[in-house]
Amino acid sequence: MFSSKAALIVIDVQKGLDDPHYGIRNNPDAEQNMHRLLDAWRKSGRPVIHIQHLSTNPRSKLQPELSGCEIKDEVKPIHGERLFQKEAHSAFVGTGLEAYLRKNGYSVLVLIGLTIEHCVSSTARMADDLGFETYVISDATAAFDAQGPDGTIVSAEVMHTVSLASLHHEFVQVLTTKELLADIENPAVT
Repeated sequence: MFSSKAALIVIDVQKGLDDPHYGIRNNPDAEQNMHRLLDAWRKSGRPVIHIQHLSTNPRSKLQPELSGCEIKDEVKPIHGERLFQKEAHSAFVGTGLEAYLRKNGYSVLVLIGLTIEHCVSSTARMADDLGFETYVISDATAAFDAQGPDGTIVSAEVMHTVSLASLHHEFVQVLTTKELLADIENPAVT
């Protein structure tokens, strides 16, 4: 399913998102799944692209001058992997990501990262609008509790499920870590 020209994009997996300020998060195994996928993707020789959010919000733990802006150890870029830094939600806004993908012939994108209801979703939707074949790996993403306009708290698990449902088949194909690993490790099987 995934050719050597498919790119894995790791979005905003930054230390500041562990701060209690952000509230309750689901899927505590997300980073472990991201690490497993990243390891297999690297071994397959396919391209990896990292996205780092440089927040301009004074309340954010992802401001460039704070240690929370640093990418988590589980998914740190290695030599030869591209890093794009952004201030907007979508990894395509204000970065050279689209030009880089087109120049290198990467038309299939696999997205993992934090959080599904914010930057992963924004990037996925824009990728589809730009004509990329896009996949999101459900259990290599996570969400936080959110407060609705009426004050109702929506659980992180519901946010995650609804975010994935709103993307699936309309903008992206949603897969699991197990499904993607099976394709990477046994490409003839899928």
